[in-house]
Amino acid sequence: MAEETQKLLAVLIDADNIPAKFAPAILAEIKVLGTPALRRVYGDWSSDRLNGWKGMVADLGMVARQETANTRAKNASDIGLVIDAMDILHTGRFDGFVLVSSDSDFTALANRVRENGLEVIGVGEGKTPESLRNACTRFIMIENIVDEPASTAPNRAKGAVRANLPDDATPLVIEAMDKIDQDDDWYTLGQLGQFIRAAHPDFDPRTYGRKKLSDLARDLKRFETRKKGNQLEVRRLD
Repeated sequence: MAEETQKLLAVLIDADNIPAKFAPAILAEIKVLGTPALRRVYGDWSSDRLNGWKGMVADLGMVARQETANTRAKNASDIGLVIDAMDILHTGRFDGFVLVSSDSDFTALANRVRENGLEVIGVGEGKTPESLRNACTRFIMIENIVDEPASTAPNRAKGAVRANLPDDATPLVIEAMDKIDQDDDWYTLGQLGQFIRAAHPDFDPRTYGRKKLSDLARDLKRFETRKKGNQLEVRRLD
């Protein structure tokens, strides 16, 4: 954990796409993952739509970047954010990027940053398309980090939105077990978590109503858990 908190992160926020009321929760979540040294918020600040963001920018120590749209059909904020991201990437100063948007237009940017060997953390609402989620090394759903109860989560099978129960995570755990090459029936929780997140960047125990992966594992009916030293291990009951 000490190493994670030392990661230097560049945080780029699409204010046209993310409601300002989520800003405090988003920044608090980012601070758990690393140091948000650069914090830029992009939008047309002459627009009344961003009035909520104007106070947040000052209160949370962010920098507002003015991007004026020349036409209604084109989002200038997207273009400005991407250009800045490329400039920041080539400085080599940061360990990772945090892209805060639910807009699939940033999928190519996430791919480009990841290809450069940097971590890409996406933060967006449950409506965020799979293309952007999967382009990130990790994706955090805003509904899981806000104070208000998270009543919805993505349903992978139908592309719909519904509430998820703990046992809905069972296929993800089984998939991870099948990918791990070992003869022992017991799998360490840390290893399972790594394989699940590698395959599903948007995986989060909070999506299934549990704060931590260990809590989720203990509540899954098809598995049993045991403590071995400092590690929690998981085994299929069938």
